[in-house]
Amino acid sequence: MATKKEFIRCPWCLGNDIMMEYHDTEWGVPVHDDQKHFEFIVLDGFQAGLSWLIVLRKRENYRKAFLNYNLKKIAAMDDSNVEELMLNDGIIRNRLKIKATIGNAKAFMAVQKEFGSFDKYIWQFVNNKTIVNKPSIGNFLSKSPESDAMSKDLIKRGFKFVGSTICYAYMQAAGMVNDHTVDCFRKKEVAMKQ
Repeated sequence: MATKKEFIRCPWCLGNDIMMEYHDTEWGVPVHDDQKHFEFIVLDGFQAGLSWLIVLRKRENYRKAFLNYNLKKIAAMDDSNVEELMLNDGIIRNRLKIKATIGNAKAFMAVQKEFGSFDKYIWQFVNNKTIVNKPSIGNFLSKSPESDAMSKDLIKRGFKFVGSTICYAYMQAAGMVNDHTVDCFRKKEVAMKQ
Protein backbone atom coordinates (compact mmCIF):
# COMPACT_ATOMS: atom_id res chain seq x y z
CA MET A 1 0.00 0.00 0.00
CA ALA A 2 1.34 3.43 -0.96
CA THR A 3 2.08 5.98 1.71
CA LYS A 4 0.75 9.53 1.45
CA LYS A 5 4.19 10.73 0.35
CA GLU A 6 4.07 8.45 -2.70
CA PHE A 7 0.80 9.91 -3.97
CA ILE A 8 0.85 12.46 -6.77
CA ARG A 9 -0.47 15.79 -5.49
CA CYS A 10 -1.21 19.22 -6.92
CA PRO A 11 2.15 21.00 -7.15
CA TRP A 12 1.07 24.04 -5.10
CA CYS A 13 1.04 22.04 -1.85
CA LEU A 14 4.34 20.21 -2.21
CA GLY A 15 7.19 20.74 0.20
CA ASN A 16 5.17 21.76 3.25
CA ASP A 17 3.37 19.41 5.65
CA ILE A 18 0.68 21.97 6.57
CA MET A 19 -0.15 22.61 2.91
CA MET A 20 -0.15 18.89 2.07
CA GLU A 21 -2.44 18.09 5.02
CA TYR A 22 -4.87 20.83 3.94
CA HIS A 23 -4.71 19.61 0.34
CA ASP A 24 -5.20 15.96 1.33
CA THR A 25 -8.12 16.51 3.70
CA GLU A 26 -10.01 19.71 2.87
CA TRP A 27 -9.21 21.50 -0.37
CA GLY A 28 -11.99 20.96 -2.88
CA VAL A 29 -14.29 18.97 -0.57
CA PRO A 30 -17.82 20.40 -0.93
CA VAL A 31 -18.82 22.51 2.07
CA HIS A 32 -22.46 22.76 3.13
CA ASP A 33 -22.00 24.08 6.68
CA ASP A 34 -22.52 27.83 7.11
CA GLN A 35 -19.91 28.18 9.84
CA LYS A 36 -17.30 26.53 7.59
CA HIS A 37 -18.33 28.79 4.71
CA PHE A 38 -17.74 31.82 6.89
CA GLU A 39 -14.36 30.52 8.05
CA PHE A 40 -13.21 30.15 4.45
CA ILE A 41 -14.48 33.63 3.57
CA VAL A 42 -12.51 35.06 6.49
CA LEU A 43 -9.34 33.13 5.70
CA ASP A 44 -9.46 33.88 1.97
CA GLY A 45 -10.04 37.57 2.71
CA PHE A 46 -7.04 37.69 5.02
CA GLN A 47 -4.95 35.89 2.41
CA ALA A 48 -5.38 38.74 -0.10
CA GLY A 49 -1.88 39.79 -1.12
CA LEU A 50 -0.22 37.06 0.97
CA SER A 51 0.55 33.35 0.68
CA TRP A 52 -1.97 30.72 1.72
CA LEU A 53 0.69 29.11 3.91
CA ILE A 54 0.88 32.24 6.10
CA VAL A 55 -2.87 32.05 6.68
CA LEU A 56 -2.93 28.29 7.28
CA ARG A 57 -0.20 28.61 9.91
CA LYS A 58 -2.40 31.12 11.76
CA ARG A 59 -5.68 29.26 11.22
CA GLU A 60 -6.19 28.20 14.84
CA ASN A 61 -5.42 31.76 15.97
CA TYR A 62 -8.17 33.04 13.68
CA ARG A 63 -10.65 30.61 15.23
CA LYS A 64 -9.83 31.97 18.67
CA ALA A 65 -9.67 35.64 17.63
CA PHE A 66 -13.03 35.42 15.86
CA LEU A 67 -14.76 33.42 18.61
CA ASN A 68 -14.93 30.15 16.69
CA TYR A 69 -16.71 32.03 13.90
CA ASN A 70 -19.77 32.84 15.99
CA LEU A 71 -21.48 35.25 13.61
CA LYS A 72 -23.57 37.09 16.22
CA LYS A 73 -20.58 37.70 18.46
CA ILE A 74 -18.40 38.86 15.56
CA ALA A 75 -21.14 41.16 14.24
CA ALA A 76 -21.37 42.73 17.71
CA MET A 77 -17.66 43.59 17.81
CA ASP A 78 -16.87 47.29 18.13
CA ASP A 79 -13.84 49.57 17.81
CA SER A 80 -12.38 48.35 21.11
CA ASN A 81 -12.47 44.79 19.78
CA VAL A 82 -10.77 45.95 16.59
CA GLU A 83 -8.01 47.54 18.68
CA GLU A 84 -7.59 44.30 20.66
CA LEU A 85 -7.31 42.32 17.44
CA MET A 86 -4.75 44.79 16.10
CA LEU A 87 -2.54 43.78 19.06
CA ASN A 88 -3.01 40.05 18.42
CA ASP A 89 0.21 38.83 16.83
CA GLY A 90 -1.39 35.44 16.16
CA ILE A 91 -3.32 36.87 13.20
CA ILE A 92 -2.51 39.18 10.31
CA ARG A 93 -3.01 42.59 11.88
CA ASN A 94 -4.68 44.45 9.07
CA ARG A 95 -7.33 46.91 10.26
CA LEU A 96 -9.28 46.86 6.99
CA LYS A 97 -9.45 43.07 6.95
CA ILE A 98 -10.48 42.91 10.61
CA LYS A 99 -13.24 45.47 10.06
CA ALA A 100 -14.27 43.62 6.89
CA THR A 101 -14.67 40.41 8.91
CA ILE A 102 -17.06 42.18 11.29
CA GLY A 103 -19.03 43.69 8.41
CA ASN A 104 -19.01 40.39 6.55
CA ALA A 105 -20.54 38.65 9.58
CA LYS A 106 -23.45 41.11 9.43
CA ALA A 107 -23.83 40.66 5.66
CA PHE A 108 -23.57 36.88 6.03
CA MET A 109 -26.42 36.83 8.58
CA ALA A 110 -28.55 38.97 6.24
CA VAL A 111 -28.01 36.38 3.49
CA GLN A 112 -28.95 33.59 5.91
CA LYS A 113 -32.15 35.44 6.78
CA GLU A 114 -33.06 35.97 3.13
CA PHE A 115 -32.20 32.48 1.81
CA GLY A 116 -32.56 30.28 4.89
CA SER A 117 -28.85 29.48 4.82
CA PHE A 118 -25.72 30.93 3.29
CA ASP A 119 -25.08 27.52 1.73
CA LYS A 120 -28.32 27.68 -0.26
CA TYR A 121 -27.37 31.15 -1.51
CA ILE A 122 -23.72 30.52 -2.40
CA TRP A 123 -24.13 27.24 -4.26
CA GLN A 124 -26.53 28.87 -6.73
CA PHE A 125 -23.49 30.44 -8.44
CA VAL A 126 -22.45 26.97 -9.64
CA ASN A 127 -26.01 25.69 -10.18
CA ASN A 128 -25.70 23.58 -7.01
CA LYS A 129 -23.07 21.35 -8.57
CA THR A 130 -19.28 21.31 -8.30
CA ILE A 131 -17.51 22.51 -11.43
CA VAL A 132 -14.84 19.97 -12.33
CA ASN A 133 -11.90 21.49 -14.15
CA LYS A 134 -8.99 19.52 -15.54
CA PRO A 135 -5.98 21.68 -14.80
CA SER A 136 -2.45 20.58 -15.46
CA ILE A 137 0.72 22.34 -14.45
CA GLY A 138 0.73 25.84 -15.90
CA ASN A 139 -2.97 26.28 -16.68
CA PHE A 140 -4.61 26.99 -13.32
CA LEU A 141 -7.47 29.48 -13.28
CA SER A 142 -7.52 32.41 -10.87
CA LYS A 143 -11.10 33.49 -11.59
CA SER A 144 -14.09 32.46 -13.67
CA PRO A 145 -17.45 33.81 -14.87
CA GLU A 146 -18.96 32.21 -11.74
CA SER A 147 -16.49 33.91 -9.39
CA ASP A 148 -17.09 37.21 -11.23
CA ALA A 149 -20.86 36.87 -10.63
CA MET A 150 -20.36 35.80 -7.02
CA SER A 151 -18.03 38.72 -6.32
CA LYS A 152 -20.40 41.24 -7.86
CA ASP A 153 -23.36 39.96 -5.84
CA LEU A 154 -21.44 39.70 -2.55
CA ILE A 155 -20.16 43.27 -2.95
CA LYS A 156 -23.71 44.44 -3.66
CA ARG A 157 -24.73 42.78 -0.39
CA GLY A 158 -22.06 44.65 1.58
CA PHE A 159 -19.25 42.09 1.74
CA LYS A 160 -15.62 43.28 1.59
CA PHE A 161 -12.46 41.54 0.37
CA VAL A 162 -14.50 39.45 -2.05
CA GLY A 163 -13.00 40.29 -5.42
CA SER A 164 -13.28 37.67 -8.16
CA THR A 165 -9.85 36.14 -7.46
CA ILE A 166 -10.64 35.81 -3.73
CA CYS A 167 -14.04 34.34 -4.59
CA TYR A 168 -12.39 31.80 -6.89
CA ALA A 169 -9.96 30.74 -4.14
CA TYR A 170 -12.95 30.43 -1.81
CA MET A 171 -14.81 28.32 -4.41
CA GLN A 172 -11.80 25.99 -4.60
CA ALA A 173 -11.58 25.71 -0.81
CA ALA A 174 -15.33 25.11 -0.42
CA GLY A 175 -15.49 22.48 -3.15
CA MET A 176 -17.58 24.53 -5.54
CA VAL A 177 -14.74 23.96 -7.98
CA ASN A 178 -12.64 20.80 -8.15
CA ASP A 179 -9.30 22.10 -9.40
CA HIS A 180 -7.14 19.18 -8.38
CA THR A 181 -4.78 18.41 -11.26
CA VAL A 182 -5.76 15.51 -13.49
CA ASP A 183 -3.03 13.30 -12.03
CA CYS A 184 -3.63 14.25 -8.37
CA PHE A 185 -4.80 11.37 -6.17
CA ARG A 186 -7.47 13.67 -4.63
CA LYS A 187 -9.19 14.42 -7.97
CA LYS A 188 -11.33 11.26 -7.88
CA GLU A 189 -11.62 11.11 -4.08
CA VAL A 190 -13.08 14.62 -3.97
CA ALA A 191 -15.36 13.87 -6.93
CA MET A 192 -16.89 10.97 -4.96
CA LYS A 193 -17.88 13.42 -2.18
CA GLN A 194 -19.80 15.67 -4.58
